[in-house]
Amino acid sequence: MADTPIPAPPEPAVTRLSLYLRHLEELRADGVVTISSTRIGSAVGCSAAQVRKDLGYFGQFGRRGVGYPVEDLAASLRHILGTHRLWPTALVGVGNLGSALLAYEGFKRRGFMISCAFDNDPQKIGRVINSVLIRDVAEFSSAVCERGIRLGIIAVGARTAQTVVDMMIRAGIEGILNFAPTQVRVPDTVVLYAEDLAIRLEQITYHLMRRGAAETSSSP
Repeated sequence: MADTPIPAPPEPAVTRLSLYLRHLEELRADGVVTISSTRIGSAVGCSAAQVRKDLGYFGQFGRRGVGYPVEDLAASLRHILGTHRLWPTALVGVGNLGSALLAYEGFKRRGFMISCAFDNDPQKIGRVINSVLIRDVAEFSSAVCERGIRLGIIAVGARTAQTVVDMMIRAGIEGILNFAPTQVRVPDTVVLYAEDLAIRLEQITYHLMRRGAAETSSSP
């Protein structure tokens, strides 16, 4: 009889793992040796039971009544999330946002390194930002193959986003983070996440408007 496949954990649980890891790394820097699920949950805004459930999808960690060794749990989460190694990443689009992403040092601390960047603007090609040479987008496929890059970041306009996605997929990119303000299509074999900053701000202003409406309705 074939083994029953282990169900994948829900996406929110994977998202919370990143929050747990960030908190554990802060604790490690402060010299904290052990931590309880209650304290982890309190730091990231969930219950201790939720922390234990999330970790339980991936194995057994810690000891009842003792807690979790901070360094060991952080190392385990880095392996689960794949950030125990450095992931070279390709960026397409070196406008204001792309330039800021290139200059951001936090990626390296989290296991990611934008090792090559591409644009089609002759005035940008050949420039160097944070030690990364901006290359002609026509060189994308060959550069990605040479370096074995599997991750791509898109920071182009909405009109060209799908074209860039298609180019990345043909070059063998398997995971894409899309900052373009539009939806794009990828095959099931490619992992796609989108980050539309305007939508995030709209979600915030929605809650502010609801808060304002509630305050108005409660006023005498």
